[in-house]
Amino acid sequence: MNFDIVESFAQMVREKGIDKDVLAGILEEIFGLLVRKKFGEDSKYDVVVNMDRGDIEIYLEREIVEEVENPNTQIHIDEVNRKGNEDDLEVGEYFVEKIELASLGRRLITLAKQSLNQKIREIEKDIIFNEYNELLGEIVVGDIYQIRKNDILINHNKNELLLPRSEQIPFEKYKKGETIRAIVKEVKKGNSGPQIIVSRSDNMFLRRLFEIEIPEIYDGIIEIKAIAREPGERAKVAVESQDNRIDAVGACVGMKGVRIHAIVRELNNENIDVVNYSDDPYLFIQRALAPAKLKRIDIDEVTRKAVVTADNDQVSMIVGRNGVNIRLAIKLTGYEIDILREEKPYDEYEEDIELVDLKEELGNDIFEILINNRYDTALEVLRAGAEKLKEIEELDEEKVEEIIEILKAQFEEEE
Repeated sequence: MNFDIVESFAQMVREKGIDKDVLAGILEEIFGLLVRKKFGEDSKYDVVVNMDRGDIEIYLEREIVEEVENPNTQIHIDEVNRKGNEDDLEVGEYFVEKIELASLGRRLITLAKQSLNQKIREIEKDIIFNEYNELLGEIVVGDIYQIRKNDILINHNKNELLLPRSEQIPFEKYKKGETIRAIVKEVKKGNSGPQIIVSRSDNMFLRRLFEIEIPEIYDGIIEIKAIAREPGERAKVAVESQDNRIDAVGACVGMKGVRIHAIVRELNNENIDVVNYSDDPYLFIQRALAPAKLKRIDIDEVTRKAVVTADNDQVSMIVGRNGVNIRLAIKLTGYEIDILREEKPYDEYEEDIELVDLKEELGNDIFEILINNRYDTALEVLRAGAEKLKEIEELDEEKVEEIIEILKAQFEEEE
């Protein structure tokens, strides 16, 4: 019976890959519980489990007495003699008796199986938790098996992974059954088991993709120094070569862009700028804002603030669509970057614009006022400046500013 019990228990955990020494410890704990239930909490016993032989032995130790007060810890000398006192034990000594499992009763054996099931579930949860805890920051590949309103469930090695909306790439489309890659971002313990959070929007996912697609990064020849990313939109990656013979940016981009394109496709066509890192903040900021042309950079290294001066026609390139370029440059360099526009002298414009061509933009009343005051072209008005225009009786300060903005905008559009 002992072998059958051990074997039935072993079968329950064999598929889980639990170490047999761990199982033996669990069985010792469970059968110790059964002995205490049958013989009392104050009983002295020893449970020996031999997984190789498939055997469980339980020994109960009781003091030999002439008058039994507690049958859980004491045994009468006459009973000892009836059981076969081969060692000629006497009153005051201890009698060790082997307890047959069958004597514990079917109810307690059933309780043992239930307790073992619970222990196995707990161990299984710990195994899964530890397995994914070691995979933190690493890429896993699984299959999407359920798409919910706010998250996606992924099957990975028969374990459930959670891809929350906050960790998804915006506007990326997912289909049930398709293969998906993500990094393990967080592993949390819960009542129903470990919760494994994965991410496709985290910077670490982009870093791991670079390591996969670019052998020089994996080998440590090229180092990723910083990453700034707005998932699904754009990313900037600063790299540095440890070998002067290897161009870091060129190695990351690859022949005809083949390496970087593989990463871009994985990230739902997210634009990726790869720039050379520099310890010199002036140079690093300049590279982070490329291809915009900067006239001057003033840096305060203590407050980590920078003021970038650029021609008016370069500002939109520095800022980028919806401000994404300047935000990424700030994240990448760690400097708060302000932009100072430098107006282009009006004398540098080669072509002027007749005011009659801007009649609709200016409005008929303002057009007539300017013409009546002998201003015929846009540059004539701009060169006159705000103070001169304010001398015109019909124009107040607000109107003058409005006129100048309208005319400036015409030249900026032409550029």
